[in-house]
Amino acid sequence: MQRYFIYLGYDGANYHGWQMQPNGISLQECVMEALSTFLRKETQIVGAGRTDAGVHATLMVAHFDYEGEPIDTALVIEKLNRMLPEDICIYRIRKVKADAHARFDAITRMYNYYVATRKTPFNHRYLYYTRSQPDIELMNKAAKTLFDYSDFTSFSKLHSNAKTNNCKIIHAEWVQQDDATQVFSIRADRFLRNMVRAIVGTILEVGYKKITVDEFRQVIEQKDRKKAGTSAPAQALFLVDITYPEELFEDDRLFSL
Repeated sequence: MQRYFIYLGYDGANYHGWQMQPNGISLQECVMEALSTFLRKETQIVGAGRTDAGVHATLMVAHFDYEGEPIDTALVIEKLNRMLPEDICIYRIRKVKADAHARFDAITRMYNYYVATRKTPFNHRYLYYTRSQPDIELMNKAAKTLFDYSDFTSFSKLHSNAKTNNCKIIHAEWVQQDDATQVFSIRADRFLRNMVRAIVGTILEVGYKKITVDEFRQVIEQKDRKKAGTSAPAQALFLVDITYPEELFEDDRLFSL
C-alpha cells in the first residue's frame, strides 16, 4: 500500500466547505470522486483540515492510499485537472511514508484575510469591503496580544466537538498591501472552527475603535464566544500554507507555490 500527499488549491465559493456534507457538495467529495474514477476503485482522501463554506485555499493538502505499483504522479495530476471543475486545481502529488497523515503530521497552517475599502467588479468574491479604513497600528497591537495566550475558546465555534481549544499562534500581523487593502496573516499549529474569522471580526472592532486593545485582551481571557465580535465574512479568507516535517516524504523534490 502506497500513501501520497496531494497538494491542491480551490475557490470555495460554490462549495459547502472542504468536508463532505449530507446537504451540499463539498470539495473533499469532488476530489475523491475524480480520484476514484481515475484509479478505478473507491479512494478515500483525508484533508489537513476543513475550511468552512465559502472559504478558499491557495494550498490545501490531503492524503490518499493506493495499492499497487507506484503511480505516475505527473499523469495523475494531468488527468485529475481535466476531470475536476475549473475552480479546483491539483498542483503536486508526493509519495510519503505509509503512516504519514495530512492532518495530524502538519506542523503549522497559515491563513490570509483580505479587507478592502475600494470596490472593484473583479475581485469582490475575495475581499471583505468596509466603508472606512481601520487603524492598522491598533489592530497590530491587538494581534500581538494573541501570542500571550493558548486558550482561544472566545474565538471558537459554539458547541464544537474539539477536545481542546488550545492553539499555539506563531505569527499574526496586519500588512497594508496597497492604499485600499489590508491583509491579516496568521500562522499556528492548529486552528479551531471559525477561529480566524472570529479573530478578524473582533480585531476590526479594535481598528474601528469600538473596543480598546485591553478590551480585546479581556475578550480572550473571558473564554466566552459571546464576548467576541461577529465573525468576518468567509469569502475573504484563504488557507495559504501547510508545513510538514521533511522526513515524511519519500521523494526529494521540494515543493512550493
